[in-house]
Amino acid sequence: MAKRKTQQITSSKRSTKPTLKILSSKISYDGPVFKVTTDHIREPNGVTTTRDLIRHSGSIVILPVDYSGAEPKVLLIQQYRYAAKSLLWEIPAGRIEPGEDKLESAKRELREETGFSARRWKPLLRFFVSPGFLDEVMNVYLATDLVAGKAEPEEDEKIIARFFSLSQALRMCETGKIGDAKTMTSLFWLFIQQNKKQLAKE
Repeated sequence: MAKRKTQQITSSKRSTKPTLKILSSKISYDGPVFKVTTDHIREPNGVTTTRDLIRHSGSIVILPVDYSGAEPKVLLIQQYRYAAKSLLWEIPAGRIEPGEDKLESAKRELREETGFSARRWKPLLRFFVSPGFLDEVMNVYLATDLVAGKAEPEEDEKIIARFFSLSQALRMCETGKIGDAKTMTSLFWLFIQQNKKQLAKE
C-alpha cells in the first residue's frame, strides 16, 4: 500500500483579534477621588454604544490576621459610610495614590486606620468592584505577624478597630452585620485556606 503523503498548509495571514475602539471621549466630571468619562466606543463584539465610566486609580485592601491562637483572628474596622447610610464593619482599605507602590500603600493604610504594622505581607486577590460602570480594581494583601501602634486616621475618619475570630466574622456575614464586598470576599478566601483539606474530601 502506498504511503500517504501529508502536506502542511501554512497561511501568511495572521488572525486578528477584535479590539476595543474609542471613537470619542469626554470628561463629564473630574473630582479629587475619581472622574467620570462619557465614551463613544466600538466594543470587540462589534457593538457601537456610549458608556459612562467612573475612572478610579485603584484601591488597596488589607486582610490583617493574627494566627497566634487556636483560630485565626481578623482585625476589622468600623466606620460610617455615607453611601450605605450606616456604620459598617470592614477590613482596612484605601485608594492607591497615582504612581504609588501597592505594598507601600497597604502598609500606609493599615498604619493610618488601625495603628498596626505587619512584619509579613503577601498579595492575595485582585478583582473588579463593579465592572459595569467602574474601572476600579481592588488589590488584597494578607498582613500577618502584626505589631500594635498608634493610628493616624484622616480628619474625616472616626474609626474603631477590633479583632474578631474568623468564625465570628463569618457569622457577621451571614447575619448581614458585614455587608461589604471586599471584606466578605477576603474572609471567604481565609475560610477556604483554613479548610482546604476538609473541602477537598467533600
